[in-house]
Amino acid sequence: MKLSHLSETLIGSEIVKLGGEIREKIRLGEKIYNFTVGDFDPQVFPIPAALEEEIIAAYRAHFTNYPLAEGNLDLRESIAAFIKDREGLAYDKSEYLVAAGGRPLIYAAFRALVDAGEKVVYAVPSWNNNHYTHFVGGEHVVVEAGPETNFMPSAASLEPLLKGATLLALCSPQNPTGTVFSKEELEKICDLVLAENAARGEQDKKLYVLYDQMYWHLTYGDIRHYNPVSLRPAMRDFTIFIDAISKVFAATGVRVGWSFGPAPIIDKMKAILGHVGAWAPMAEQKAVAKFLQQKEAIDDFLEEFKEAIAYRLRAIHAGFQELKAAGFAVDSVAPQAAIYLTIKVDLVGKQRKDGKLFESQAEVTSYLLDAAKLAVVPFYAFGAAPQSPWYRLSVGTCKKEEIPIMLEGLRAALV
Repeated sequence: MKLSHLSETLIGSEIVKLGGEIREKIRLGEKIYNFTVGDFDPQVFPIPAALEEEIIAAYRAHFTNYPLAEGNLDLRESIAAFIKDREGLAYDKSEYLVAAGGRPLIYAAFRALVDAGEKVVYAVPSWNNNHYTHFVGGEHVVVEAGPETNFMPSAASLEPLLKGATLLALCSPQNPTGTVFSKEELEKICDLVLAENAARGEQDKKLYVLYDQMYWHLTYGDIRHYNPVSLRPAMRDFTIFIDAISKVFAATGVRVGWSFGPAPIIDKMKAILGHVGAWAPMAEQKAVAKFLQQKEAIDDFLEEFKEAIAYRLRAIHAGFQELKAAGFAVDSVAPQAAIYLTIKVDLVGKQRKDGKLFESQAEVTSYLLDAAKLAVVPFYAFGAAPQSPWYRLSVGTCKKEEIPIMLEGLRAALV
């Protein structure tokens, strides 16, 4: 059977593959500490009660017809007011596009901006930039970020790659690392983009920044979120934001996301998604439009939610640092944001309990699942080198009481 070049060359998801192994073990009765999914267990992290009530009310009011292709007017007005109040970014409702979460919006942005053969610059590890670039037939221009920059791309690493590029894909707070851009580094990157665009002719296509800030509310301690347009207002013409309720309100399955940016680009994205039909459901749109106006309910939810996420991230980080101090070949990056902890399990070349040596990081990943019952996602699933010993650990389904048990099991497996 002969199929399209795209379908024949699309790379399968390592996360999906790992998820299949985990489900099979659970089906067979094994207890698995599943830290793989960038999702939430609703029994641990339910959506805000006020949002839930608004969704129920919207369905009871029979809001079950088609929404507007660009998102209902009341929702776009609420989002615009919410973003202006919370982030200080003033965009008109016509500069917003609503869809069923962030994924279709990212796809639409790639489609609207990038022609086949044009350069897309992105760092690894990062979520799905490699797949979206493949979708549009773009040229992959990749920076591998490391622990010295908290796995965030630096201006110095990006500078030699931007000439002639069409799109720079950035994410902060970043999936999979749970780390953020500093103010100074993001300013330097913005200056590079502005300089590159200033050097291009009137008729030349510009360099655009896709800025995924899906987790921007979820920062901890003294960590702050920064965005290109607030730091450099001239970036407004070149920045397309991706945002949603998915992570900030533990509402991954509610499927309401939005993009905002220059109206001509948003209009093209709307046209693309109008044919795809990737709109958020009518009732959920009506509910979110009302919920985003409830400042006190949102503040109360975020205070409790952020404290619960931060506790888990810090407790697991502390456990890994104790294991490291005890001489085990593990490490972790201090948590900054999102629901992710970056951990390291560096066992390749070391002896297993059966006397054999670990020959690959894939073997280490399988060993963690089999011996420690610990399921985490390797950074090579996010485009990093196959030998990278770093992993994403997600706490969205984590019960606090299971943390010491998981760490003790990992210690026993590492002996």
